[in-house]
Amino acid sequence: MEGPLKVTGQARYESDVALPNMAHAALVRAPTIGTLQRIKAKVALATPGVLAVLTHVELGDAVAEVKHAMAGGYANSTWRPLASTRIAYPGQIVALVLAETAETATAAAAGVQVEIVAEPGTFRLADDQPLGDIKSEHKNAGIGDVAAGLAAAAVTIEARYETPVQHHNPLELFATSCAWEGDHLTVHEPSRFVCGLQHGLAAQLGMPSDKVRVLSRLVGGHFGSRLDLSQHTALAALAARRLKRPVQLVPSRAEGFTIATHRPETRHDITLAAGADGRLTALRHVASVATSRFDDFAMPGTDVTGGLYACANVELEERLGRVDRNTPGPMRAPPEVPYLFALESAMDELAAALKLDPVELRRRNDTAHDPVTGHRFTTRPLMRCFDAAAARFGWGEEERAAPGSRRDGAWLVGAGCAAAMRPTKIAPASLRLSLTADGGAIVETAHHEIGTGITTLLAGRMAEALGVPVERVTVRLGDTDLPPAGLSGGSMTTTSLINALDQAIVELRERQSGRNDPAPSVTVTHLPEGSGPDAAAKLATGHTQISQLGGGWIAAAFGAQFVEVHVHALTREVRVSRMVGAFAGGRILNPLTALSQLTGGMVWGLGSALLEATEIDPATGRYVNANLADYLVATHADVPDIEAIMVADDDEQVNPAGVKGIGEIAIIGVNAAIANAVFAATGRRIRRLPIRIEDLL
Repeated sequence: MEGPLKVTGQARYESDVALPNMAHAALVRAPTIGTLQRIKAKVALATPGVLAVLTHVELGDAVAEVKHAMAGGYANSTWRPLASTRIAYPGQIVALVLAETAETATAAAAGVQVEIVAEPGTFRLADDQPLGDIKSEHKNAGIGDVAAGLAAAAVTIEARYETPVQHHNPLELFATSCAWEGDHLTVHEPSRFVCGLQHGLAAQLGMPSDKVRVLSRLVGGHFGSRLDLSQHTALAALAARRLKRPVQLVPSRAEGFTIATHRPETRHDITLAAGADGRLTALRHVASVATSRFDDFAMPGTDVTGGLYACANVELEERLGRVDRNTPGPMRAPPEVPYLFALESAMDELAAALKLDPVELRRRNDTAHDPVTGHRFTTRPLMRCFDAAAARFGWGEEERAAPGSRRDGAWLVGAGCAAAMRPTKIAPASLRLSLTADGGAIVETAHHEIGTGITTLLAGRMAEALGVPVERVTVRLGDTDLPPAGLSGGSMTTTSLINALDQAIVELRERQSGRNDPAPSVTVTHLPEGSGPDAAAKLATGHTQISQLGGGWIAAAFGAQFVEVHVHALTREVRVSRMVGAFAGGRILNPLTALSQLTGGMVWGLGSALLEATEIDPATGRYVNANLADYLVATHADVPDIEAIMVADDDEQVNPAGVKGIGEIAIIGVNAAIANAVFAATGRRIRRLPIRIEDLL
């Protein structure tokens, strides 16, 4: 629905907003950790057009502390950047420069001198501690006797796998524009959770949430980075109140690396043991994840690695390591991308040691239930995904040849595969349906159009149900004045909204038949199975209660990734030459946009395997490639023809609409499949991402 506006450049994002009499802000950031001694801003203040320079001296406790979103709050970080002289991480905001133009503000900010008594820090994941020691509610899972399973095995694999820091880098920068009208604040900011931003910002500023309005009607990408309230929004709001005029802050690409969150680096110690028949006898996974000094952010994922394959003896442990950097956060398929890289790489190592086809190894360990919890899968189409992808890929004897034995001229050729799994999640959602007197229809919800096509999906389903042309349906999103909705993420936007829409359509029809009303309207809040008694109240206060299917059942999307790589025999340049993925994600409502999400996810997986890593200066902890020239993402030249196959998955238990969500499943497993293919091509097993030329020389 919004496609024509986007491709013709007429679409207006919140960072495009130009408010009357708007001033502009620019940030000054600390280069390292330590104690702030002084800020020299005389030159900046003397610059024509500069209006003010705000520091901890001017603001101090003006921004109240708000809990982290993962601890029942709203913020992506509990650290308040202008509250004291303490510098907790490189890139922390230490001043805000306000000027008549963005160019003046940026130039003046560059002239502000910051003097810090620097301190040594720990900037990479090193020491860690059990997550249960930090979060008492966390319990490591397991079943059976791993030691006995190891003793009974014919083959054992023990290895450490590592994944790097990665940054989301959406094209739209982390802009915010704030304007006051009396005691009412309006914020224009790209967000995937406007209700959380509204309530969190109100708490920071000590004002009623109904006096804050947040607009985020189109979002230029987020991938997890715009989930929670960032600390720069309150600073812009305070600046606008001081100046008594609107203020816009458009942080640079480099500043976005510390304003927003990132995928944390992870470390995985995997032990797999199997009998001569390939059936697993033991699985141990010890996972360590980095977080900041001041937030206990953790994204446990051993529930997926421990529940993917049949095994009677499983031992799972989650650990957390502190670093002197900003707090990480969810990035698409937060635990599955790094955790399944480790497991699926280890499964390939096990297959090689057993001299067994890696597809067959997975078939022999397929399971109808999670071995740790005993819960059954509503559907388990994993091997149907493998069969569909293998057939299209042409997986045969040649693809299973000895490592390093296949060549295409100067190139070594190898093929690899990996599994993907993503538990299905759902959340409460509210929306309003209205019919207009002229035969049109309106769908309204505070949810967001993040580029995946929810506008089209809602309009199409509404039009189909009511028998009106899709052009007559208006969809309004991304405004806190609309019925509240949860976050757009976790592959649950469609799952949550479609079930709410279907419920609302039923109520609208009842309203039509029961009253002589030419323009009826209904507002509903859909509470999925497993929602707590306070789920609706939480939604109204900017919290999302995410639930999964209960009653001893597990609902999940599945997939299988197959890739072929070419590695130059002399230079060791790696090129992905073919990619085929097959995915089962419940009912597919819009095959066109679904195909785009699946192929896009596979491209991101390619970047995760070969390109993407945030480089950290070991001396200062600064991100040294904080731009799109040095932070490598996949371009056209990196990406071969990709084929995504949608495997039928009729699941009548998952939710009334039968939708499981596909936003993240296609990213998962690609990195392992590529690493496995590189091994097949070169005989070199790479266990640390991304795979670079120097790893293969």
